[in-house]
Amino acid sequence: MKKKTDKLYEVDLYKPIQKYFSNLGYEVYGEVNDCDITAVKDEELILIELKLRLNLDLLVQAAKRQKLTDQVYIAIPKPSYNLFSKKWRDICHLIKRLELGLILVSFFESSTKVDIIFPPTSFNRKKSMQQNKKKRQKHLLEVEGRHGDHNLGGSNKTKIMTAYKENCIQIAYYLDLYGPLTPKALREMGTGEKTLSILNKNYYGWFDRIKRGTYAISLKGKMDLNEYPQIIEYFRLSDVDQ
Repeated sequence: MKKKTDKLYEVDLYKPIQKYFSNLGYEVYGEVNDCDITAVKDEELILIELKLRLNLDLLVQAAKRQKLTDQVYIAIPKPSYNLFSKKWRDICHLIKRLELGLILVSFFESSTKVDIIFPPTSFNRKKSMQQNKKKRQKHLLEVEGRHGDHNLGGSNKTKIMTAYKENCIQIAYYLDLYGPLTPKALREMGTGEKTLSILNKNYYGWFDRIKRGTYAISLKGKMDLNEYPQIIEYFRLSDVDQ
């Protein structure tokens, strides 16, 4: 039996999986027409592709096996990272989206364990979209709330201009331009229904409440507005068009 310090090879996955499916009454064979593992019971055909880590090659190989049967699994050693993490949930979603099954093999000093994480099943795209209807609506509302495209697609570790921040900039711009205003006056100028909430939360520290129901731009707000000339120009031109 392998120790934790021993190096693993793909062939080390074979015996535990062979034993698992043999105990379920399958005839199990290795390397049949380039398929890592073939398991047969009556007319049922199961194909399993082995890899030490989940990668694109493994997914491609497994997808090609779906030409022969809809019962295709990928098998890898149990990962060392948290199986409750977002990373693992996203990986499982992709595998399910490809209608593949997933097997994890755990290696201990005196034994091995095979877990069928999920079997190959048809992916219901309509059901998936229905379950994520709120996320879809939130996505569309974010697009609707933006004024122009101020982010570079593919950017990483950079500040993103959101619809909420644009709204904050718009309010700060009007307060800077016209002086202290009430939330009602700002809404009449087109700052939207979230105006009062934005002023009260004051997330960026751009607003000062000078008296009940009246707000002004703060010194920090004046300074920070200089960082957004393109967005300020958009709102300036919008005022001119009106």
